[in-house]
Amino acid sequence: MIERYSRPRMSEVWSQQNRFEKMLQVEKALAVTQAEEGLIPMAAASAIQKKGSFKLERITQIEAETRHDVIAFVSAVAEEVGPYGRFVHFGVTSSDILDTGLNLIISEAFEEIQKSIDKLDRAILKKIQKHRSTLCAGRTHGMHAEPTTFGLKLYGFLMELRRNRDRLERAVEQVKVCKLSGAVGTYSAMSPQIEKGVARRLRLRCEDVATQVVPRDRHCEVIVALALLGSGLERLSVELRHLQRTEVSEVCEGFSKGQKGSSAMPHKKNPISSENITGASRLLRSYSHAAMENIALWHERDISHSSVERVIFPDAFILSDYIVDRMAGVMEGLQVDVERMWENMEFSHGQLFSSHVLLALVQKGVSREAAYVMVQRSSHSLKKGESLKGALSEDQEVRKLLSQKELDEIFSGKRHLESIEKLIKGLFKKEKLG
Repeated sequence: MIERYSRPRMSEVWSQQNRFEKMLQVEKALAVTQAEEGLIPMAAASAIQKKGSFKLERITQIEAETRHDVIAFVSAVAEEVGPYGRFVHFGVTSSDILDTGLNLIISEAFEEIQKSIDKLDRAILKKIQKHRSTLCAGRTHGMHAEPTTFGLKLYGFLMELRRNRDRLERAVEQVKVCKLSGAVGTYSAMSPQIEKGVARRLRLRCEDVATQVVPRDRHCEVIVALALLGSGLERLSVELRHLQRTEVSEVCEGFSKGQKGSSAMPHKKNPISSENITGASRLLRSYSHAAMENIALWHERDISHSSVERVIFPDAFILSDYIVDRMAGVMEGLQVDVERMWENMEFSHGQLFSSHVLLALVQKGVSREAAYVMVQRSSHSLKKGESLKGALSEDQEVRKLLSQKELDEIFSGKRHLESIEKLIKGLFKKEKLG
């Protein structure tokens, strides 16, 4: 898994180093704002700005004794600042810094995953362009239904990806809040004006009404959005897995030189990436349940959400980024067997066009019920080697209404290609790609 992940930057975003750096960013913005409001000396704010720093080793040392990570962090920073270190963390509670810092990390993490989403978006667009006219069987209930194109199949997945991107962006936007209202959200130690000043410096909004923590429905929405992103990628991966089955063989994940599919069967080319994405999306959905459980905290807060979030937020973002990045690789290297797609359409002997025969008969004045019976009769009586077009050509009742030229037109797939091309042209016109 790790060797296939080309974006270690997301892991850095969720590192302990970055977590404390974001907390320090909040503390520095707080000190400057407090000094401007006359709550602490300007010299203290200046010292915190210039000297405020930390060493992870020192935080770990102090935490071993205090058993409190924020106290350890504040103590380590205060040591670096010197005499004015006593003004670090002045008038705030741990969750003020933790939650505001976490929200900064979430914002940074979204910027990273956006890069992977853009990469996948481009990869799908290229495949849509290449296969906009590649006819293949559309399937419902796993059975042949009507013709479509592989490009149109992918168009639907592209739009779902973009909806999930937008959904995640909206969720991240509403978690971009600053909370500095104190132990139970009363602003008893300092005024809301200071919170507003810090929020402005950090490019955040102030929380509407907080307890000791930012309400966890905000954070839950982010995790749910990531779970939906994963589910969308799973839908695509399941489609590719089905199309790679031996009996279908319409697509194949890229197979590199020296790669092996099975320890026992040398012929195997398995859809391992798509299967991996399917499994990862299951894990993502489990995180959404955990995030929902975090909403109902006791009174103004308890700490039951903390241990959960230390797992689900890094994992959910790293895992989501990983599967988006991996799916981009799948799409870039995906092999599409155009001839096999056409052969598979022929496998149902032209029954893919039955609905258009039905419509043509109705247009000739036949009732829908009678037309349905006529087409179904020929479809269900086909013998080995026969086709629906051939059976309809020999059906006297049908031939009185439809000429051979009209039947040939219906079974050519031309109408499907024309209507699909209009849809895809609309996409590329918006993309300004032609």
